[in-house]
Amino acid sequence: MTIKPLADRVVIKMLESEETTKSGIVLPGAAKEKPQMAEVVAVGPGGVVDGKEIIMEVKVGDKVIMSKYAGTEVKVDGEEFIILRQSDILAKVD
Repeated sequence: MTIKPLADRVVIKMLESEETTKSGIVLPGAAKEKPQMAEVVAVGPGGVVDGKEIIMEVKVGDKVIMSKYAGTEVKVDGEEFIILRQSDILAKVD
């Protein structure tokens, strides 16, 4: 199954980041803060949204930083993705 976002929506997959304290202790998943870096896996076509022309500025494969609690989490074929609006993406990372 594939996800095809509509309008100005983007599908992203969170990038895992190991979190280690200054003393070298690796924190378990429950103790870690939600990561904000993700990879774009699908991009909607853009177009007119709420009366404004939206041009998609991200493309598949881009690494992005997103708002901390943005989007809707979905699970497809055992993988977790987040669907959010392009405006919830704060920056692209090179």
